[in-house]
Amino acid sequence: MPESDTSGKATTPQSSEPSTTLFPIVGIGASAGGLEAFTQLLSHLPNDTGMGFVLVQHLDPSHDSFLSEILARTTSMPVGDAQDGMAIAPNHVYVIPPNTTMTLEGGKLHLVPRVKVHGTSKTIDTFFESLAMDRHNKAIGVVLSGGDSDGTLGLEAIKAAGGITFAQTETSAQVRSMPSQAIATGQVDFVLLPEEIAQELAKISHHPYVSTAKPENLASTSSSEQEVFSMILGLLKTATRVDFQHYKPTTLRRRIFRRMALYRLQHLEDYGRYLRKHPEEVQALHQEILIHVTSFFRDEEAFAALKRHVFPAIAKNRSPQTPIRIWVAGCSTGEEAYSIAISLLEFLRHRTDAPGIQIFATDVSDSAIEFARLGVYSHNKVANVSPDQLKQFFVPVENGYKVQTNVRELCIFARQDLISDPPFSNLDLISCRNVLIYFGSTLQGQVLPMFHYGLKPTGFLLLGTSESVGEFSDQFAVVESKQKLYTKQYSSRPLNMNFIASSEPPRFATPQVNRSKGKASDRALYETADQVALAHYGSVGVVVNPHYDIVQFRGQTGAYLEPAPGRASLNLIKMAKESLRLELQTALHQAKQTDQTVSKMDIPLREEEIQSSDAPMGIRHIRLDVIPFQPAGIQEKYFLVLFKTQITVSPDQKNGVDLDPKQAQLSRADRSEVQRLQQELATTSEHLQAIIEEQEATNQDFRVANEEVLSSNEELQSTNEELQTAKEEVQATNEELSTINEELYRRNAEATLINNDFQNLLSGISIPILILDRGLRIRRFTPVAGIIFNLIDSDIDRPFSNINHTLKIGDLEQKITTVIDTLAVSNQTVQSQGGHWYDLRIRPYLTVDNRMDGAVVVLVDIDALERSRKELEAARNYAEAIVQTVREALVVLNSDLHVVTANQKFYDLFQVAPSQTENRSILELGNGQWNNPQFRALLEDILPHHQQIKDFEIIHDFEQIGPRTLLLNASEMIQGEGQRLILLAIEDISDPQS
Repeated sequence: MPESDTSGKATTPQSSEPSTTLFPIVGIGASAGGLEAFTQLLSHLPNDTGMGFVLVQHLDPSHDSFLSEILARTTSMPVGDAQDGMAIAPNHVYVIPPNTTMTLEGGKLHLVPRVKVHGTSKTIDTFFESLAMDRHNKAIGVVLSGGDSDGTLGLEAIKAAGGITFAQTETSAQVRSMPSQAIATGQVDFVLLPEEIAQELAKISHHPYVSTAKPENLASTSSSEQEVFSMILGLLKTATRVDFQHYKPTTLRRRIFRRMALYRLQHLEDYGRYLRKHPEEVQALHQEILIHVTSFFRDEEAFAALKRHVFPAIAKNRSPQTPIRIWVAGCSTGEEAYSIAISLLEFLRHRTDAPGIQIFATDVSDSAIEFARLGVYSHNKVANVSPDQLKQFFVPVENGYKVQTNVRELCIFARQDLISDPPFSNLDLISCRNVLIYFGSTLQGQVLPMFHYGLKPTGFLLLGTSESVGEFSDQFAVVESKQKLYTKQYSSRPLNMNFIASSEPPRFATPQVNRSKGKASDRALYETADQVALAHYGSVGVVVNPHYDIVQFRGQTGAYLEPAPGRASLNLIKMAKESLRLELQTALHQAKQTDQTVSKMDIPLREEEIQSSDAPMGIRHIRLDVIPFQPAGIQEKYFLVLFKTQITVSPDQKNGVDLDPKQAQLSRADRSEVQRLQQELATTSEHLQAIIEEQEATNQDFRVANEEVLSSNEELQSTNEELQTAKEEVQATNEELSTINEELYRRNAEATLINNDFQNLLSGISIPILILDRGLRIRRFTPVAGIIFNLIDSDIDRPFSNINHTLKIGDLEQKITTVIDTLAVSNQTVQSQGGHWYDLRIRPYLTVDNRMDGAVVVLVDIDALERSRKELEAARNYAEAIVQTVREALVVLNSDLHVVTANQKFYDLFQVAPSQTENRSILELGNGQWNNPQFRALLEDILPHHQQIKDFEIIHDFEQIGPRTLLLNASEMIQGEGQRLILLAIEDISDPQS
């Protein structure tokens, strides 16, 4: 770990092994303006928090970073650049190097070259997500000043893992985009100034939630804390209508202790009192438990598995009139449902007879459903969506994207509690990812059979990567084990569902007792059955549940029961021999209604039904006893059914041999009548049995139909809510459209007025103006420009290269292109074929939003100026020629008596060069030979007093030419620009003989 020395420079220490104690790690992300925020935070952090600090900033990939050296001066903790494979140590600060992506795994940092996804770099999100996976509740994320949305998804991952999240206040951030985006998600626990974040980190570092290995085990198992825990669940159930009783206790405790850490509460009783005083905290805890962590196309391999196996199977041979039905259970904020819709649309895009699509997306959270219905997601939420999908299925809106209408209409969003509300039915696919991981085994045992019921025989089930069907493998066959994709298979296990309007979970009863063998409830059932059977002398019998399914055989029951043909069943009524069914069903019904023992005597078994080898041939009379009982610890009643043989009648006795005296007195006619009545009674009994069986089948159909009606009713309720929402959306949209229409009408009128003004301006202006677009096509021109460039109205939208203009310039088109490419203004004097002069000005055409959209060519008529300039230049040349031919020496002085210019006669007379004369004071020329006080005074009076010097004689011995007598004349001269000068004429009147 790089350590800072006393000078504040970062140094590289020896490599270290990761600490065996799991300590908190704080990830701090920033972008533009992050240096100031980093400095403020670190300068207020103590050096003994026991936390490791990792700073992730967007750095210039092409330059070295000195961030660690700068920050080392602000803290006494060691600061340095992170290195690949470096183990993080407590109370150290690590800084990401430039042009790298950094992750954390096993307490060590891993660096790879930075890559961009869809044109953006998510350096902070990547590190935060790895931090959440590595540290869970000991992960802390901080987002500071920055100019994009990087870090937002990472904070959501940290909070989902049980960590704590911070963001800088928007007002204190130099660039507020990053903290603003993070705060808008509602996943930030603390919004503070950087120095306040440092203080809060120091306090949290000592809380047991981040300082202990497993915070969910902090609560004691004492009865008082168990009562507080139950009270908290009761408050949640009352406020939110969601019963968390059968959720995984470790998950619930971890979430509760995370909330306690935010308020620095260390005892569950204290948090319970806080919940009672602050009802809003109950809602916050509810959202905490139902934390929504999802994204578009989460786990791309799962969607690839859908396209490989599911979509081809459910779309094969499907008519357009039969829609594909999909249920996304636990849809959170809708990304999963929309992702499946988009994938299915892409799969069906080439089919001309594509079937309809119905996607039912449900969640227990009202706020999540409302968010999903809006279908508006920020830029960071659609980071996993490809550019093509973004363009095809989304519409850009302010600060994000909105799902297009054709995708939105496929998804029906509704609130549903999986453990209390009826399921959907006749489904092709159920996607329930990362929901079952929060359920205990009881809830999983309720939900998975419900999914089995809701699927078609060929339907599919998709679970999360950490989930499985568990003990229900007989109901679902594996398609892809890695992606947890299953298909429904036939199961003999019956499903009984009781949907309750309250939040009580539905009950799913199964007759098989093998799964639960050895449990305390089963032992109680069998022990109670033994006691009841012993009280009745241990007769042969069976134990049945309230649905008459056999759960235990007692003794040899083959003389009374036999397997029924067809589908295997343990139902007692179906297994009973035909002669016993009517009486057995009647007895069971009476016992169930009266909750008392029911006995049936002298029930005959026909000769052909007697299968016991030791029974004599004839008719066996049976005694039937049905005894209801309720085992300890079980809410439902069970029934002990006992069979006992009474007497046996031989065939001879039946035919009249050894009859009793009363029967012997009966006449033959009476006996025939008795036989007829017995036969009629048997026929009636058989007919009644057939009616009963038909009634049972009808009742079963009614039960199935009732379940279908319940499911359909739920769908209709969801559809009704969706239609109501759609109606409100349509009304709101109509109002918006009306407002937009009025605004467009007003803007259209303004545009028409502006266009008229512009047309009149162009028509009335006498300046040649030509406007071209980016492709150098003619957009507009003034009438004068039409003459110069040979344009007519039909030339609008024609390429400029097709126009023959009258200007003497060969590279005009190239100059225009250069201006468009460089945005640099071009000025040039040009002449037309007729000799007319123009100032050619080419400027970039910029829109209101400062976007380049062409060029403007302007010709300013400078013909008169150009001709005047040439005439003036000719006059100046003429005057200069005269001056140069004059025999007198001439000198022009300014107001400071400095030489502006002189003629050649002056230079020849005094034998000096122009460089020795011009821009120098005349009084300093030579050896000061012109510094005559009288002459100086005369020169200084010329301009202020408009004086002249006439015939002033100077006699001087000049160093170069000897003694000379000079006659001086001077007067004021006005230059063309209004500048006042002095013209000095020097005449040599020396005696030639001297």
